[in-house]
Amino acid sequence: MKKIIAVTILTAVASLGFVASQARAAAPCEEMLKDMRAAKATAKLSDADMKKVNDLEAKAIERCNADDDTRSDKFLADAMKIMGK
Repeated sequence: MKKIIAVTILTAVASLGFVASQARAAAPCEEMLKDMRAAKATAKLSDADMKKVNDLEAKAIERCNADDDTRSDKFLADAMKIMGK
């Protein structure tokens, strides 16, 4: 019985740690979007690169509105890479 309780407690603690790490992994998409837009405002990009950045921004906004911060942040990070940030 003690082993079952110990395993249950360890599983619960491990689960909480995983949930907490996932919450820290994704920055709030609204913050990243604000940072990306500030970088875009001063970026010197070709028309092709600007189109890529705008497409990634649109995808990021869609995912952000769906409360999918992790994917939204990835799109925004990709846009920042194109801008060299």
